[in-house]
Amino acid sequence: MMLIRTTDPFRDLDRLAQQVLGTTNRPAVMAMDAWREGDRFVIEFDLPGVARDSIDLDVERNVLTVRAERVARNGDWEALASERPRGVFSRQLVLGDNLDLDRIEAGYSDGVLRLVVPVAEKAKPRKIEVRHDAGDRGDSPAAINA
Repeated sequence: MMLIRTTDPFRDLDRLAQQVLGTTNRPAVMAMDAWREGDRFVIEFDLPGVARDSIDLDVERNVLTVRAERVARNGDWEALASERPRGVFSRQLVLGDNLDLDRIEAGYSDGVLRLVVPVAEKAKPRKIEVRHDAGDRGDSPAAINA
């Protein structure tokens, strides 16, 4: 399997509390979809209103960490509603050993961060050729001297 095990056991409880109570002090977890397309896995994170330069991706061993920041507005203005979380968003995924973490590709468009992770060559199914060994006489019966 590829993923998805979060490294924070309290994240689901925290997410539920944020959905019910709402807070901008600790932003909500970024929404994610993941699927397999042939020999690659695709992961998409929703990050609307996040500048591309604030996105940080790290891979250490088999843990992928995604961080992004939506900054608060500065200037002379008065908030009438403030429902969109601001601050630093972070998510960690434990990726399987069958993925090639050295060849992850990342793109960001229309508020969606898309990661493409290829399956490692060693994890792909392969054919093994069975050769005919010239010294093997398995097709003729052995002589028995009595």
